[in-house]
Amino acid sequence: MPPGLTPNIVIFGETGAGKSSVINLMAGQQIAHISPDSHRCTRWTEYPITFENGTQYKVFDTIGLEEPRLQTRDYLTAISNAYGLINTLKERGGIDLLLFCIRGGRVTATMKSNYRLFFEFLCEEEVPLVLVVTNLEREVNMEDWYTRNVGHLEKHNIRSVGHACITAANLLDGRHRDKYEESRGILRRVVEAHCNASMEGWTGGRGWLDSSISKLVDYVVGRPQKTDIIGILTKRRGMTKEVARQVAQHIRDEIAVSAL
Repeated sequence: MPPGLTPNIVIFGETGAGKSSVINLMAGQQIAHISPDSHRCTRWTEYPITFENGTQYKVFDTIGLEEPRLQTRDYLTAISNAYGLINTLKERGGIDLLLFCIRGGRVTATMKSNYRLFFEFLCEEEVPLVLVVTNLEREVNMEDWYTRNVGHLEKHNIRSVGHACITAANLLDGRHRDKYEESRGILRRVVEAHCNASMEGWTGGRGWLDSSISKLVDYVVGRPQKTDIIGILTKRRGMTKEVARQVAQHIRDEIAVSAL
């Protein structure tokens, strides 16, 4: 990483996975707003975090998928959000780490779709991914969850360079409160192990946008019109008209090919 740049971490997962709580746990204070009624009003939110040893990170909380299949609007949102975030982070050294936040439980279709969207499609499997499993305060040993479920995760092709089995609920008491404090150490250690200044951040390979569009077409429900695509991307997602036209044409070409 070039000197003077702070490592960039992107955290993702569906609503209810505990992303905001994980950010607050990692920060050691409440910096991310937690609300069950939160709306998709921003493409991403940036949080600066400093560990006790002085190591600094920028964490970007971005919108995940709520359904395994994408409606046209959600598909365009995913494309434009990724375009904006990757272009923004390109000037800051790229993406250094992905944190995939899930609740302890069974693997769902939406969970798999989020994994594929961020790790396989948008980051082309080039960014280290750490699995953060939340809601484990009732486990006697939180790591036991991973021991029981690692085979199931691999069966669904969900793989990671590291994992953190934690609880991020900070209103617990007694032994559960001890697990919260333990979880902060677990999370910080796995971040430090897989995100450091010696790494080269991923800035988007050549043709990554076209590649992502191609792969995501199979997830779209319905067939968007070119004029609708351009309108949504420019008016609501902030793309320039030139880029939006290129994206629209590529989407239409991919749809035509997939229909053959």
